[in-house]
Amino acid sequence: MHRTKAASRFTTLILEVFRFHGRLLAAGDRLTKPLDLSSARWQILGALERGPLSVAQIARNMGLSRQTVQRLADELEKTQFVRYAPNPDHKKAKLVFLTEKSQRVMKVLEQRQIRWANEVTGGVSAEEVEAALALIRKLRTRLE
Repeated sequence: MHRTKAASRFTTLILEVFRFHGRLLAAGDRLTKPLDLSSARWQILGALERGPLSVAQIARNMGLSRQTVQRLADELEKTQFVRYAPNPDHKKAKLVFLTEKSQRVMKVLEQRQIRWANEVTGGVSAEEVEAALALIRKLRTRLE
């Protein structure tokens, strides 16, 4: 079978996205470490900023396994970043809530992330970022 030029470039894009993802996680870990978090835990807290969700809902929204999210949520509960509460829509699937501690930490992280994002995008136009975002969304939609 013949690989099209677009397919070839897509494969190169995939490899670059993998490298980019690794760098994002490392940068996130540097931003969160002083606050007793990791990139993975920060992702879970970020998923809860709009309101409580079940572990399964967080996993679906983030494209992660339910088991991974459950492990992270349990770790976050032990360190008092989240709390579990009964779910009126499901007897077994508790809701995960942010605590006051995590809300305070998220405000600090927001400021750190803004500074970091401004540094990373120095010399890059908003239009370039928007074009990259549009392409990645289009490709993600095709994968779904």
